[in-house]
Amino acid sequence: MYGSHGEILRIDLSRSHISREAIPQDLFDKYLAGAGMATHYLYHEVPKGTDPLGPQNKLIAMTGALTGTIAPSTGRFNWVFKSPLTGLWAQSNSAGFWGVEFKKTGFDGIIFEGVSPEPVYLVIDEDKVELRNAAHLWGKSVSETTELIKKELGQGFGVVCIGVAGENLVRYASIMNDLHRAAGRCGGGAVMGSKRLKAVAVRGKKTIKLADGPGFSQTARKQFELINQSMVKVAMESFGTNVVIDMVHAKGGFPTRNWQTGVFPNLEEINAQALSEKVLVQPKGCFACPLKCARVSIIRRGKFRGHKGEGPEYESVGTFGGQCQIDDLEAITMAHYLSNEYGLDTITAGASIAFAMECCEKGILTKADTDGLDVAFGNAEVMIELVHKIAKREGFGDFLAEGTRRMSQKLGRGTERFAMHVKGLELPAYDSRAVQLTGLAYAVANRGGDHITAYIQGPTFLDIPFLVIPDSKINDPLVADPNEVHVLVDLENVLTALDTFGACKFMGMCVASEEWVKLVEHCLGRSFDYQDMIRLGETAYNLARIFNIREGLTRADDTLPARLLEEPLPEGPAQGKVNENLPAMLDRYYELRGWDKATGKPTREKLTELGLEEYIADVWGS
Repeated sequence: MYGSHGEILRIDLSRSHISREAIPQDLFDKYLAGAGMATHYLYHEVPKGTDPLGPQNKLIAMTGALTGTIAPSTGRFNWVFKSPLTGLWAQSNSAGFWGVEFKKTGFDGIIFEGVSPEPVYLVIDEDKVELRNAAHLWGKSVSETTELIKKELGQGFGVVCIGVAGENLVRYASIMNDLHRAAGRCGGGAVMGSKRLKAVAVRGKKTIKLADGPGFSQTARKQFELINQSMVKVAMESFGTNVVIDMVHAKGGFPTRNWQTGVFPNLEEINAQALSEKVLVQPKGCFACPLKCARVSIIRRGKFRGHKGEGPEYESVGTFGGQCQIDDLEAITMAHYLSNEYGLDTITAGASIAFAMECCEKGILTKADTDGLDVAFGNAEVMIELVHKIAKREGFGDFLAEGTRRMSQKLGRGTERFAMHVKGLELPAYDSRAVQLTGLAYAVANRGGDHITAYIQGPTFLDIPFLVIPDSKINDPLVADPNEVHVLVDLENVLTALDTFGACKFMGMCVASEEWVKLVEHCLGRSFDYQDMIRLGETAYNLARIFNIREGLTRADDTLPARLLEEPLPEGPAQGKVNENLPAMLDRYYELRGWDKATGKPTREKLTELGLEEYIADVWGS
């Protein structure tokens, strides 16, 4: 197979058994590896109703067809599993260098199943694969774990691992690689911890077979030239992902005080310029990345002076800063550092703290509930303390470790109105009342409150059309226009395909689809055009939807928190706006998707069109 080694590993942790399996050619042709192929395995091997933290759940790592090639920003890989946070299909994507090192071992993916009787870590050294005891690593931070493994095996190994949060089954624990890169969302770290799998260390030298190496190289060089001329590169390299904060705030959509408003006082204390002046050391990129959006940083003043790491990224500033209404950038940076060390999703961690702050503000929670802490908006010291408590499931942190949906279900008293999640996954830092199509994107995303599936924020909040689709222009972001829903659907399909390739979605802003399909043609040695790219993404996207339907998802789940639907923004450019016309937008979305409007299920005709006939009986009955 071109673009693939044609083999995956299966690790039965219960029996400490390691096996190798060939990837069927027809399965690779259908999904080109990536999250789509991983979802195929998950659907067929994880029974309906499986406890996400039980032995029947599986944790699947899968690279893409272009992962590790010389194409720009193709170092990405996916984790796929049933989420302990949402109870639904979950995909968590990461970059850095681990995915490339893993693919060099000669495998495209790993399926972890069962539960180890004791802590272990997996070592893949080219063709040698073994499980090792990890008792000495249990309880260690991400950096400590990485350092100890490299000391045992050698500096040439890439390490992916969990921190204390994953061991303690925090429902939104992340899986960390290369120290600072996170497969952050949906709780993959908790699944890994439930299996008593601490880490995976990899080293390899195998190359990836390409059908047309010279043609591939020529196209890849052209892509780099295009990216080097892009304003996206200038912005990201200069300011990192936090460059978007001023653009989001300018539309009145920077979630503040747990989404009570979209306007943040003292924004200049935490924006991109402030980050560059206060904590930045230098920009840093992932494998083959020309953008260098990561930030190497150090805290130079205050209580946390001297701490070093990477970040904070925009989402960390948005949740620990905006949602908690904290304008102390050093404290936000420290919360980000701690989340990386413990292995925590900064979006859900910050959102859970912000939700608790509002509950305290309304008198629903008292100091007796919060271990005597003053859990109030703007209290940076308490925010830091709560990050520690969450990771350790200590006291009030044990409650926060469940995420906002379970917190609100336990508290009641109307708290579900301002528990800011969709399907159990907390929302990122873009208030959809300020850009209407973003609300639909949140409502329908397969994994829940997600901004990455379509990254609709590009053409809405940031006014950056995606070059990877022909027409991603939005006329008026404040208008919920069903005629623009096609932009969301196209982006979902094409960016799902980029996940399959192993490419960074930021590349969709810089490089047009015709360049990507040329790369795939040169890689596979067969015809591949834009419609093939759309079909590839659409097939994988529908399969994830089918998994969720099997787990009980209905149209009623494709909705937004009551705050977004009923509470107008009180100030700023989007003052008075709520998410409007969601039922009509949803009808149009289902129509374009080929899904039944009453149920949200893919129709028999759509499943047949996509070659997913085997799932018709599961979706519709015999």
